Formats: sequence, C-alpha cells, structure tokens
Amino acid sequence: MKIKLLAICFLLELTANGIFAQNRTHEFGFQSDNDSFLAQGSDRYYTNGLFIFYRRGMDFKNPKLANKVLGIEIGQKMYNPISGSVPDSTYIDRPFAAYLYAGVNVNYLYRDESNLKLSAQIGVVGPSAKGKQVQEIIHNTFGFYELNGWQYQIQNSFQVNLSAEYNRLLFRKDWADISATGYGNLGTTFTGAGIGPLIRLGNFNQLFNSISTQSTATRNSIAQLHKKELFLHYRPQFNYVAYDATVQGALYFESKEQKGTEITSSPNRFVFSNQVGVSFCSSRWIFDAGATFNSKEVKTQTFNSHQWGSLSVIYRFNGYKAKM
Repeated sequence: MKIKLLAICFLLELTANGIFAQNRTHEFGFQSDNDSFLAQGSDRYYTNGLFIFYRRGMDFKNPKLANKVLGIEIGQKMYNPISGSVPDSTYIDRPFAAYLYAGVNVNYLYRDESNLKLSAQIGVVGPSAKGKQVQEIIHNTFGFYELNGWQYQIQNSFQVNLSAEYNRLLFRKDWADISATGYGNLGTTFTGAGIGPLIRLGNFNQLFNSISTQSTATRNSIAQLHKKELFLHYRPQFNYVAYDATVQGALYFESKEQKGTEITSSPNRFVFSNQVGVSFCSSRWIFDAGATFNSKEVKTQTFNSHQWGSLSVIYRFNGYKAKM
C-alpha cells in the first residue's frame, strides 16, 4: 500500500508539473523621492515624490520580442521654492506646485536588447493635487517647520501627457556595459526630450529582463545572465524643456480670476542631470537606491543646482499559466 501511495503521489507531482509552469509574471512596489534622503538639510525645488505601481508580464507573438510588460501607476510630485516656508511672495524663486496622476504603460523589449516603452497619464496640477496637505502630514509627523506659501501655488488644471522611452545596448564586456537612452514627453504638464548613456557595473541581466528597463516581470524563458542582479549604475543626461506646467502654470488660456494668486516662472530650456545608484534584484525582492543631481531648472532659482534621493522597493510574485 505504501508503494502504491508513493507511486500515486509521484504521478500527481509529474502531472502538476506538466500542467502548470511557474512564472515571475507580477510585481508590486513603490518609489519614494525626497531631497532630505541626501542629508543636505534642504527642502526645496523637487522636494517629494511618491509612486505606487503594478507590473505584469504579457504574452506576445512577435518573434523579435523577448518580453512585454504592462504597467499601471499612480503618483504625486511636489515642488517648493527655496523653502516650504517663505515670509512673503518675493522669496518664491520656484513656484509651489503639485502634480497628481494615474497612468498606464506598455514596455516592448526586443531580443537585440533594445526596448520601447510607451506611457499615457491623466491628472491634475494645482490644489486638487493635494501637495499642501501631503507636505503638512509629513512635517507634522516628523516635527518639521510650519509651512507657509502654498497660497501662491500653481492653480488647478486638468492634465494629459504622453511619453516614449527608448534604450539600446551599445557595448558589453563581462561586468560592464553601456546603453544609449532617450525619452520624449508631449503633454499639458511636461513637454520635452532627453538623451544620454547608461553605464552599468556589476552583475546585471539583459535589457529585456532587468531593473534598468523595468522589465523584471516576465513570461519569457530566455536564460538570464545572472540569477540575481547587483550593480552600480550611472546615467548622465541632457534634457530639453519645452513646457513645464509646474513652473509656468496651465498651458491653455485662463482668466485672471482663474489664476488667482498663483506665482509662475520660466524654465531653463536645457538642463543637465546626473543619476547614480545601486540596484539589487532577487527572485522575490527588488531594491533600488539612487541620487539625482540637476543643473538649474528654473531661471529665477537662487541655487544653481538641486539634488534628491530615490528609493524603490518591489515585491515579485509568481503566477501560474496552464500549458495547452
């Protein structure tokens, strides 16, 4: 009887393994940006960002593809002038503003280690984005200073934005590689473009299944270079800013009554940024920490540069797909 029972269990195990294949097809995570992460004692310009997202590996029929990922995201970006508390409006060297949005994206990742990520967002800039309320919660929770100046923030306007991001591998040798990266934004909040290289040093995977291209959710079976990713990355980038509603206000016409007390400014058309960080990916968890250093973004800014830190935490969970 014991032998028969063991045989039945063995057959059931084989059947289960034949019917189902386990895939790392889903992931859920968040990203937090804040200038205080770098311990600079500042609370200015791009001061806080919070993003929650879900990604899922998708089926595809195109033989040139190695992976295809669907992403859903909600987020908020918050901006201050030189400080979150100003004595009066003359101290506002960058407008108070917040952007709240929801978005969807599809990431096409090719076997030649190039990818095209297309995104769409809808949202709002202005008091409805709740920047003041969120910053008050943060300051009250951690005992920071009392805010003053949000009464001058950019006023409400509905936002629609489209974007495209492209990456392509240029060179790889053992523990180092270089990729070309670029993006373009077109919308009522952000319109512009940027280009630059991405340099990775360490244990990294191909661009169709890597943290670098937000493609770790996958249904493909192509062998990875490493079971785990752990690498340093550096991305210098030249950016052109055609329009920024968080600086200039609504793109479409508004009356003086609609504008109220908002204070706007003019963006610098060319901004240079440096991004450095470290990334880790295991079978279940992804951690990414980095810092961004930007040149002067707004013409009226008191400081010629600005920096902030970013931290991402992502949990990967497996799905099951029946074999036909």
